[in-house]
Amino acid sequence: MPYRKKTNVALWVLQVLLGLFFVLASGAPKLLMPAEALPMPISIAQPLLWFIGVAEVAGGFGLILPGLFRIHTGLTPLAAAGLVIVTVGATVYNLAAGQPGSAVFAVVVGLLCAFIAYGRWKMTPLRDSSRPPSALKSAA
Repeated sequence: MPYRKKTNVALWVLQVLLGLFFVLASGAPKLLMPAEALPMPISIAQPLLWFIGVAEVAGGFGLILPGLFRIHTGLTPLAAAGLVIVTVGATVYNLAAGQPGSAVFAVVVGLLCAFIAYGRWKMTPLRDSSRPPSALKSAA
């Protein structure tokens, strides 16, 4: 299997797994559950919690849907970059809360998101179905 194809497969696996994580396990509880029901050592105002939840859900969908439907595929690296910012905030929050294990997890997730952002921007970009491959070469 050529290098480019292996990279594409690895990126897709990461995109789907992280996308599902951010949509279902991280973002949805922040949007659907009251703040008091979430296991948070430092309380966060409900509007900020909703904002973080919306950012995570949008980012998670942004990792998967543009490539799946081949529409506006340039949004995938942007979604991944946005999730890097979210994970930086999660790292700082977890360190402030005295939870170094959770902070390490957030750093690892952030690094995986950074890999997706770089991979989909430079290494193996996704192509829109509406743009012919020749148009991509002239735009680069």
